[in-house]
Amino acid sequence: MSNYKFINDKGTFKLKSPENNSYMYFPLANEVGVMSSITPTLNGDCKMDQNTFLLAPVSGEDLHNNKSSRNFWVYVDGIGAWSATGVSAIQQAEVFSEDKEETELEAGVMWHKITRKSKKFGIKSEITSFVPATDEKIELMKVTITNISNKPKKITPTVAIPLYCRSADNLRDHRHVTSLLNRIETTEYGVIVNPTLTFDERGHKRNTVVYGVVASTGNGEKPIGFCPIVEEYIGEGGSFEIPKSVLLNEKFEIQKGAQREGYEAIGAIRFEDTVIEANAANTYIVAIGFGASKGDFDNAAINELNETAFDKCLEETTAYWERKINISYKTKDKQFDNWMHWVNFQPILRRIYGCSFLPHHDYGKGGRGWRDLWQDCLALLAMDPSNVRKMLLDNFGGVRIDGTNATIIGKKQGEFIADRNNIVRVWMDHGAWPFLTTKLYIEQTGDIDFLLEKQSYFKDLQVGRGTQKDNLWDLSQGNKVRTQNSEEYKGTILEHLLVQHLTAFYDVGEHNNLRLHGADWNDGLDMADEKGESVAFSSLYGGNLQDIAELLRYLKDVKKVKNIELAEELQVLLTDNVKVYDIVEEKQNILKSYCDKCKHDVKGKISSISCDELIADIEGKAKWIKEHIQKNEWITNKEGYSWYNGYYDNNARRVEGDTELGTRMMLTGQVFTIMSKTAAETQVESIIKSADNYLYDKAVGGYRLNTNFNEVKSDLGRMFGFAYGHKENGAVFSHMAIMYANALYQRGFAKEGFKAIDTIYSHCNNFEVSRIYPGIPEYINEKGRGMYHYLTGSASWLILTVVSEMFGVKGQMGNLVFVPKILLQQFDEENKVAIEINFAERMLNIVYINESKKEYGDYSVKEIYINGEEYKFNGQPAINRNLITSLDENIRHTIEIVLK
Repeated sequence: MSNYKFINDKGTFKLKSPENNSYMYFPLANEVGVMSSITPTLNGDCKMDQNTFLLAPVSGEDLHNNKSSRNFWVYVDGIGAWSATGVSAIQQAEVFSEDKEETELEAGVMWHKITRKSKKFGIKSEITSFVPATDEKIELMKVTITNISNKPKKITPTVAIPLYCRSADNLRDHRHVTSLLNRIETTEYGVIVNPTLTFDERGHKRNTVVYGVVASTGNGEKPIGFCPIVEEYIGEGGSFEIPKSVLLNEKFEIQKGAQREGYEAIGAIRFEDTVIEANAANTYIVAIGFGASKGDFDNAAINELNETAFDKCLEETTAYWERKINISYKTKDKQFDNWMHWVNFQPILRRIYGCSFLPHHDYGKGGRGWRDLWQDCLALLAMDPSNVRKMLLDNFGGVRIDGTNATIIGKKQGEFIADRNNIVRVWMDHGAWPFLTTKLYIEQTGDIDFLLEKQSYFKDLQVGRGTQKDNLWDLSQGNKVRTQNSEEYKGTILEHLLVQHLTAFYDVGEHNNLRLHGADWNDGLDMADEKGESVAFSSLYGGNLQDIAELLRYLKDVKKVKNIELAEELQVLLTDNVKVYDIVEEKQNILKSYCDKCKHDVKGKISSISCDELIADIEGKAKWIKEHIQKNEWITNKEGYSWYNGYYDNNARRVEGDTELGTRMMLTGQVFTIMSKTAAETQVESIIKSADNYLYDKAVGGYRLNTNFNEVKSDLGRMFGFAYGHKENGAVFSHMAIMYANALYQRGFAKEGFKAIDTIYSHCNNFEVSRIYPGIPEYINEKGRGMYHYLTGSASWLILTVVSEMFGVKGQMGNLVFVPKILLQQFDEENKVAIEINFAERMLNIVYINESKKEYGDYSVKEIYINGEEYKFNGQPAINRNLITSLDENIRHTIEIVLK
């Protein structure tokens, strides 16, 4: 098995015999809702949402088990039927034989091409697939059949794409009954299906979606016949791999205008017999998709079903997505640079697919979660910051007045929905993420005034941080917090952030750490909601409080803001009696008092507090958390290794350290104590040694999430029911492994941070082991296979880490600062590395020059040149934002930074 090979600097790659990998899939999508997955044999699905699947839904196991795939058949006169996708019984049986057909995949961002050669049939197929980056809700295929023999060949071409046309719920639930809803019609170019009703969780409703397959030859010639019913297409005793109508080359008798009702449908489309001369080729264009009417498919046939239009649309689509990925890297390792090109694209994919709708992401029913809203913005700030302000402002509309947040995210930006099942659950980490993203936004832009913008609060049945229900509330009142006068209440973004952090500060367990509730970042820690505590995220909240205080100080000193206006109810959370911080019951009572005050509504009265007073209060809380963790959670085991305990279980027992079942260590607690500066520098050194000893495993990509607990620990979380080395239980979970790298870089441990990134990259880039296309997966399992590819928050954190920590290109209140932490081994043969990035709406090519060949820690920034002219700086190497915005916005500018 060979590795994939990049063929340019835009991530385009080739891979031989890709079908010899059973669980690979590739994303094809656009921004108007089409979401497809495709395999080397054109398996996979195509859908708009949970209730609108054109092709049958697939999970990971269906990729090798499902026969209902896209197909294109060629009947060669005198030889027999051949599948251009390789999906026939005979071709499948020959996969491991010497007669295996020669195949190669070539793919780039949002397009996929598979080439297949058959010596036996003397023909070659080349199938290119993509979803146009337009408003059209279609997926396009171009099938080119080439005669690679030295004799003419007479062929009969047939498109064969099974049409599912219903909700994913119907895959088993009422599968046959829902086929009775089908109204099938043949048109000039294809087959359309317009079900009468939909049967799903929404109830029995009139269907409003038309599904279909249309096709033509490359020069626009129409089909000559159709076979739109599955059972007639496959024949009695047949299947999609051995369809009787194709294998026996039966005539497709049905013409345009025919109608059929109540059967499973297929877009089986027959073209006229044709003779292909030696070394000549015939091309066919196929469109599958969704419409509001039959006319939508007629338009697709007119606009897209010719080779010229297809090629033009592909070119425009490729250019569209490349413009979206307006960040690139140049280091000594060209493979890494290209691999990162795909990582750059992953946050865009997650905005489209949410956390579902790719084969391994077969949980949930679509949409993104609360963390995703904020972490995907991290990458946007590097690639497309223009609309981030509005996005952040809208996202804050999901915060509840008790510091928790909505858990069901709507399709529209800023849309949050009350849980239809009234499930009361709190993820205790949710309040921490919005500040991390907001802080990055402010640092990048200098827009400190964003903190004073106003936004509403989300309101539903859940109150008291998941402990109570507001029985006075119902949906008719809307989902916004209101005053006692029934007016919608709005608070500043700063107030939202304070609500999230101050309520968390008082929401503690018996060891005076923040309660775990239903889980933190690790959703698998979901069985300790009574007595569980998260030391890990206590430290993150503490670090955030300190950083909020720093932003307030900037507001006071630079913007001359003397007082901050807050809802009167928050006064109870701003106590000057710091002695209560040590008393768990007192803190819990304060939280209860606050939550009771705003259980159903708020007074609507505003109180004013001086910046100095607010800063002192917040910094006092941050200091207390840090000192509390340092005093109580630093552990040293019998082998002499030291690290921070991260959790308490539902029996209020410390989770980490030496036990009768072995040493227990978790990565999460180390990440956030390092990142929040709770861990002293000497402690960071000890943590690194402990993590390298207990968690690092190069064979599976680096740092595991935890050691083997050797029990199903039902007083902490479901993750311990998973086999060790899989998903949250001891796999290399990319998200936390990358955040560990980020934390190490932040603290100046660049060599160790690079090790974490380089190990996971090297593993993923080794296709023979990882078995995934370029990019970073959610996790790596015990065999080293990358799992849950593409849709992972780790991509955003990796981009952030590479840009702002490794390359050291970061904002400081809107100015551009350079703090490189690049290792000597990363510089190329010319002693350079470069990053191209958007900053202050200008494209900048930032080049670091290390002619002295010094290692990180030995060099510093000595000279800066902007477009060849030296820029003088004093002290910190930085460029004023005003100077950058004065540059021509229509060209790329080069900034050279000399290290000495």
